[in-house]
Formats: sequence, structure tokens, C-alpha cells
Amino acid sequence: MKYKMLVLDMDDTLLTDDHTISNENKEMLFKAKELGVHIVLASGRPTPAMTAYAKELQLDNSFMISYNGAVITDLKEDKVIFEQTLTQDQIHELYDYSLKSNTHIITYVDGKIVSETDSEYIEIEKNITGLAHNKVVSFKEEVQSSAVKCILLEKPSYLKEVEKDLKATMPHLSVSMSKPFFLEVAQNGIDKGASIKFLAEKLNILQCEIIAVGNAGNDLTMIEYAGLGVWVDNVDPELRDKGDVVVASNNDHGVAEVVRRFILN
Repeated sequence: MKYKMLVLDMDDTLLTDDHTISNENKEMLFKAKELGVHIVLASGRPTPAMTAYAKELQLDNSFMISYNGAVITDLKEDKVIFEQTLTQDQIHELYDYSLKSNTHIITYVDGKIVSETDSEYIEIEKNITGLAHNKVVSFKEEVQSSAVKCILLEKPSYLKEVEKDLKATMPHLSVSMSKPFFLEVAQNGIDKGASIKFLAEKLNILQCEIIAVGNAGNDLTMIEYAGLGVWVDNVDPELRDKGDVVVASNNDHGVAEVVRRFILN
């Protein structure tokens, strides 16, 4: 099989634990590009928190999936070609749910993280994205329009239970775990798999010609959609048997292994 698209989750997949791209991964991705393979970054990250990595990989002619699939950007044209948001009412409904479930909640307004509270997990999001944090007195008063997604944040063992309850309470929304302490919520039908399907159809690439690589719950839809669904070795244990292949971890250049085994060979 000749693969034409390689879709990569970023945190804990392409990136090492210190949020860098290893030289081994970078070298193999450049080789894949030379063969004409479309390299697509697909992350829960906001778009601004992905662009530096896209530039590092010289993906000027590619596409980028951000906010867990809610936004697709054409990097060559520097324009958004797909965007689906949560409505203001849905965001306010999620805020009310966060109060009942004793979780922190954030969203994004004008390129900033918005919340009413401080949390060690919000600090992690700040560090990952590099975005400023606008701590406000009233979340609802600050959020007066649509936004691409919300994240509920709390300690992992508790958030797992919240995930089950939220899926049952709000089946009209897309809910997935991106990190053990990040529960991501987007519009119904929005996920990485759906966005890859949209992009593949635009580029006339068949489902069987796609490789997707990830590590977490928010990657599951793209792992299941792709012709070859690959987990890195640090995948959440309960997901391990839901892909086709497991490669080395994010710290051991698992993405480079994917290119060597399935694209160069």
C-alpha cells in the first residue's frame, strides 16, 4: 500500500514530553514529504499553538487540524477552510454543568484562555499553548458569542467519571479526553476523524491511503477512520487494542518508526 497522507497528533505523540520534535522524527518526516506524502498535524491545541511546529516541519503547502477537528486551516493560503463552533447557549450550558460537576471550565475568546478559576491544570494548558489567561469574574458575561470548544479540567480519576456522565447528559455534543485531566467538548459531529475525512475528500485521497498516529481518547476517531491506525507506546491502556499497530513511544521517536516501516518501505 502506498500511503498518501500521514496525520499526526502532537502532544504525547509527535512531540516529546518537553514539547519538542526530535531530530529523528523530523528527519523521517522530511523524507516522507519528499515522496509526496501529505503531512497533517491534528491536535486539540488552538491554531496559534500549532503554527510554529508547522513552520519547523516546513508544512507550508499542507493543512492543519486544530481544536480537535473544529478548525481546518489551509497553510498555503493561510486561511480557514472549515470551522464549526459551539453556540453561546451551549457554552453557557457547559458552564452550568461544570458548577454541578465541580470541575474547572475554560474556553477561548480573542486568542486567550478564559476561566473564572485558577487550577494546576489550567496552568498546564497555558504552558502547552503559550496563550494568555484571562481570569474573569463572570464566565457567562465574558463569553457572549460562539467558540470552538470548551475543556473541563479536574484530577484524572474524577474526570473519568465526569466524562461518562457528560456523554449521557449531553449526547448532542462531542466529548473526548485529550489528556487525563482535559475533557474536551465540541459541537456534535466534530472530531479528528470527521475532519480527516473532509480533508481526504478535498484532496482525492482514499481512506485506505491514510495513516493516523495518536495516543489518547480524542485521537480514537481518526485511528478508527484511517486505513492504518497507529498508537504510540504511551497510549492510554484502555485504547491499546483499538488500533492496528503500536510503535515506540513519543519519547522514543515513534513517528519516525511509522515513516520507516510503512512509508519508506
